[in-house]
Amino acid sequence: QVRLVESGGGLVQPGGSLRLSCAASGSIISFYTMAWYRQAPGKQRELVAGITTLGNTNYADSAKGRFTISRDNAKRTVYLQMNSLNPEDTAVYYCNAKESGSWGKGTQVTVSS
Repeated sequence: QVRLVESGGGLVQPGGSLRLSCAASGSIISFYTMAWYRQAPGKQRELVAGITTLGNTNYADSAKGRFTISRDNAKRTVYLQMNSLNPEDTAVYYCNAKESGSWGKGTQVTVSS
């Protein structure tokens, strides 16, 4: 089973950028559709972006034009580049390997002045 560890979260001002990383171990990720989800306080976990094994991507409407998901199968890492962040992006961000059903423990992103 693939194990996932997220990193790169933190406190950023509105309009700023962050790059999240999701490092996988225990299995190569090229077999899996990978995705980033987020969960804000009091809200349900929601899909932010996904990337298939062929590199096709999809985004939540809130992420389109601002976030970019990418994968480096050789490094077993998935990235989420987040630009033009706003306070509504504040959440814990989780990495998911769809076919494995694996989740990381999340990384906190806080957007505040």
